Amino acid sequence: MLRLLHDTKYDFIKYWKHAAILTIAWIVVGLGFYAIHGVRYSIEFLGGTLMQLQFKAPPHIDDIRATVDEAGFHGAEITQFGSPTEYTVRAQSHAESAAAAGDSTARQIEAALRQRYKDGVSVLRTEYVGPRVGAELRTKAALAVLISFAVTLIYLALRFEWRFGLAAVIATFHDVLTTVAFLTMLRLEVSLTVVAAILTVIGYSLNDTIIIFDRVRENLKKQRKESLRDVLNRSINETLPRSVLTHATTLAATLALLLFAGEVIRPFAWIMTFGIFTGTFSSIYVAGALLLWIERKWPRPTGTERKGAARAIAEERRQARVGNAVASR
Repeated sequence: MLRLLHDTKYDFIKYWKHAAILTIAWIVVGLGFYAIHGVRYSIEFLGGTLMQLQFKAPPHIDDIRATVDEAGFHGAEITQFGSPTEYTVRAQSHAESAAAAGDSTARQIEAALRQRYKDGVSVLRTEYVGPRVGAELRTKAALAVLISFAVTLIYLALRFEWRFGLAAVIATFHDVLTTVAFLTMLRLEVSLTVVAAILTVIGYSLNDTIIIFDRVRENLKKQRKESLRDVLNRSINETLPRSVLTHATTLAATLALLLFAGEVIRPFAWIMTFGIFTGTFSSIYVAGALLLWIERKWPRPTGTERKGAARAIAEERRQARVGNAVASR
C-alpha cells in the first residue's frame, strides 16, 4: 500500500468548494433532524430510573408500556436493548428523596411487570440518577468539550503559530458539528460514553491535522518557489501513505467493536467509526482550505523561518494575477 501511494500528486485543495457544500449540507440535514426529533439524552443526563429487563419470550412493546403506565409512570421510554427479549425502561420518579425515588420506582415497575408476566421477566440492572446530578453532568460534559478546544488552540499556537492553531480548532469544531449531526440522524442516545467518543474523535482528528501541518511547516522552511496551495497539496500527499494505513487499522478496530462488542459499547463504536471519516475529511479539506484563507487574509511577516511562507504566498498571488490576465484576454 505504501508503494501504491508513494509520490502521489493529487490536487486535494482543488475540491475544497465541493467539500464545503457537502459538509454544509450534512450539517443542515442534521440540524433538521434535531429540530424535528431533538436529542435523546440518557438517564445520566435527564435523571430518573433505568431498568434493564430480560424476558423469557419476546414480549410486545405495547404490553410493556401499558404495564408501566398502570404502575403510574406515564410517558416512560421503552426500547429494545440488543436481543428481542431484552428491553430498557426509563421512567421519571415521583419521590422527593433521590434514594427513595430510585428504590420506589424500580419496585413499583418490577411489581407491575411480575403481576403481568409472572416469572417470565427478570430485572438485570437498575440505575438511578437525580435531576440535579443529570444537570451537573450536562454542564460538565459541555465544559469538557470547550476546555479541549481552548487547550488545543493554546498548544497549536505554541507548537506552530496562531494561524495553524485557528485553522485546526475550526476544523475540529467542524468535526463536532458533523458528529452531532450524525448522532441525531441515527437517533443515538447522548450518554457519558458518547461524550467520551466525541472527545476521542476530537483528539483523533487533531492528531491527523497536526501531522499534516507539521509537514507543511517543514516544507515551508525549505523555501521552494511554490505557492502555499502547492505546499499544502504536497504535504497532504506526502502524509497520505501514513494516513491510509492509520485510518484503515483504526477503522478495523472500531468496526470490530461495532459488530461484536455488544449494545452498551455500540454508540461509542458508531461515533468513532464516523469520526474516522469526518476527521480525515476535515484534516484534508477543511483545515487546509482554512489555513490557505487565513494566510491570504493575514500574511506572515518575513523572517528567517518564514521566508518560505512569504515566497509561497507571493508565488500564489503571482499565479493568480497571471490567471486573471489570461482570463481577461
